[in-house]
Amino acid sequence: MSQGAKGALLSALIFALCLGVWHLATLPKAGAAGAMDPEYAKLMGLDKPKSDGLPTLAQMGATAWKQLSHPFYDRGSNDKGIGIQLAYSLGRVALGFLLAALVAVPLGFVIGLSPLVHRALNPFIQVLKPISPLAWMPLALFTLKDSSVSAIFVIFICSTWPMLINTAFGVASVRRDWLNVAKTLEVKPLRKALFVILPAAAPTILTGMRISIGIAWLVIVAAEMLVGGTGIGYFVWNEWNNLSIVNILSGILAIGLIGMLLDFLVGRLQRAVTYVE
Repeated sequence: MSQGAKGALLSALIFALCLGVWHLATLPKAGAAGAMDPEYAKLMGLDKPKSDGLPTLAQMGATAWKQLSHPFYDRGSNDKGIGIQLAYSLGRVALGFLLAALVAVPLGFVIGLSPLVHRALNPFIQVLKPISPLAWMPLALFTLKDSSVSAIFVIFICSTWPMLINTAFGVASVRRDWLNVAKTLEVKPLRKALFVILPAAAPTILTGMRISIGIAWLVIVAAEMLVGGTGIGYFVWNEWNNLSIVNILSGILAIGLIGMLLDFLVGRLQRAVTYVE
């Protein structure tokens, strides 16, 4: 059996074990409620299934099926399908990520090629990089006056630094032999950047993008919890206000699966541009 098959089998066993533990933890417990007078139980609302605590696997399956059957329904501001909420979040992440790439990659090229620019900008990068993206949210809301645009701005901020740093490192790490050959052949700067430096630095740049997309997806959930309105983060927070634990867990599961898919897609692109010397 190959290592891949063994790994898949082990993953399946771990998943089955987790489901088994979940099933055992959510088994109904016998209590005094069963001996309660039916009229009193109905009056107190105890005749209905309890929604507190972890939902059972059957409840999770029914909720997931219901959400996947009609993911794009829209019944008002506080009642939208999970597909619509994910679409809002993905749209914000895509726009903020794209804007960050348009700024970070060219600036990273300049920093990687010029030691002078690196020394000049490095203090600013080191000061701004550790600031939590959510710390920018109040300032963004104050200046931009729009919660959606503010969320995109926060994604832009958090996506910029990994791409910028990895691009600068990748460009600065290009083998001197290749640059010397380009210099000997009198290759023009733009052509050298596009056909020598960019292919050599592409794996490192994509590594930065892979880190950025993961951080962006993580941050958008927290940002949408703060600003509300739409998005998967708002969906989870709204379901908490409704005390619907099963919907919260389904939202968390959707967040994890989408995050894994985004990482997989960027990872495939990274492997496509990686070469073996």
